[in-house]
Amino acid sequence: MQNLLPYDGEAFYLKNVFTTTVADQYFSALEKNILWEHDEGILFGKHYITDRMVAWYGDQPFVYSYSKAPKEALPWTKTLLAIKKTVEEEASCRFNSCLLNYYHHGDEGMGWHSDNEKEMLKEGTIASLSLGATRKFSFKHKKTKETVALELTHGSLLLMKKEIQEHWLHSLPKTKKVNSSRINLTYRIYDGL
Repeated sequence: MQNLLPYDGEAFYLKNVFTTTVADQYFSALEKNILWEHDEGILFGKHYITDRMVAWYGDQPFVYSYSKAPKEALPWTKTLLAIKKTVEEEASCRFNSCLLNYYHHGDEGMGWHSDNEKEMLKEGTIASLSLGATRKFSFKHKKTKETVALELTHGSLLLMKKEIQEHWLHSLPKTKKVNSSRINLTYRIYDGL
């Protein structure tokens, strides 16, 4: 595998971790059976609720806070555990939690951010699985502002490793070109006990 980033971290893209048929089955199961809720938080002192929906699952009822909104992890579903098994094999590490995002269409996205919350293992691997619509994903170095972009396709896996969260931001830009939905699963290593 080739590192997508020129320095200060590692990102690896695996295009077909799941076949289209299996990825379709997982998408359908997750869409129906995950306890989705609208994401909310506080930004610049204002409370907001997003159109994008989220869910948080894990080995224990881990409390995870971002945007000043704590969430308690729900117990794993059979589907999440089945996906986790494959993702752990590909990533060569064990994950104890998963944050899911449900984007209904291209008008929903995520601005520049790093997944560097204090509850997560410092320099721990994050495995990001994409199901559904193909979407552009971008990295931007915090100091040099250099960017790297790629298309995340149905059934693909992006591995973010080492010091990437310290030095790089990433985003899922909004787009008018995508009318179908996408589910993103980010398997993580919770270390906030």
